[in-house]
Amino acid sequence: MNPSRILLAALCAGSFALAAQAQDPGKALGGLLRQIVPGGLPNLPQAAPRPSPATGDLVQMLTESLAQIDEPREIEIGRQLAAVLLGSKPLHGDMALQRYVNRLGRWVSLQSTRPQLPWTFGVLDDPGFNAFAAPGGYVFVTRGLVDRVDEAELAGILAHEITHVTGKHHLKALAAKARAGLATQLVASQLRGNAQGAISAQMLALGRNLYSSGLDQGDEYEADREGVALAARAGFDPYGLPAVLQQLRAAAPDNPLFTLTLATHPPAQQRLERLEVAMGARLDALSGKPSVPIAQRLGQR
Repeated sequence: MNPSRILLAALCAGSFALAAQAQDPGKALGGLLRQIVPGGLPNLPQAAPRPSPATGDLVQMLTESLAQIDEPREIEIGRQLAAVLLGSKPLHGDMALQRYVNRLGRWVSLQSTRPQLPWTFGVLDDPGFNAFAAPGGYVFVTRGLVDRVDEAELAGILAHEITHVTGKHHLKALAAKARAGLATQLVASQLRGNAQGAISAQMLALGRNLYSSGLDQGDEYEADREGVALAARAGFDPYGLPAVLQQLRAAAPDNPLFTLTLATHPPAQQRLERLEVAMGARLDALSGKPSVPIAQRLGQR
């Protein structure tokens, strides 16, 4: 069955209008969250509302035990880290593209082990080739990445990032950095607007350090393996993600558009070799689907 048709039937045609030009990350994030229409999704179990814990409490919890970080706290940490990302790059102004990526990402996330999270997807106005995730279901890709991939490749990238969230890889990395004292050692200024005062200098410093240094290599390999399987469950060619890794392997090390991705991930050749071993020929029957350009999807809307 055509995954695009399934996606449209499941998510309907809800609006995803974003305040993409807002430079205040708090306003941009708030606009992103408010404008996703919940009625466009199937009925999913929702976490019971609870007061947001103070940022200082969250940082302290990270230094003690991840067991204390329940789902509402995880989502709050992710909201703050998403604001850190939006403080660096604003959302792109193409509303049709934002709607498409959000629907695609939410469809893939529904096939994951944590479909109940308030999954939120967006495109950053950045020419670089990058993708980012934050705890609790926040996933961003750059416009530069979207311009260089087709639909199956984008689905593979989103599945990789979704797996980071379901595996709590960012929480583990944040906890390690917090225990190492980086939250107090790093010097960081407050974001302008500071998401209504909810982000401390400690969380801001941890977030910036996390996204500039990357995750554990073992977590990246796991996200590759699980991401391929997740994309296949969502109905996409499982070789989409390996095709992206081939792009990365061919990228010149000094190409500024790929610098951050290459610096924060294991070498693409190693990732491809490990995926080849993990996949074998088990997913070959699901491959070979025609490539669908993203521009074609956008033209259909």
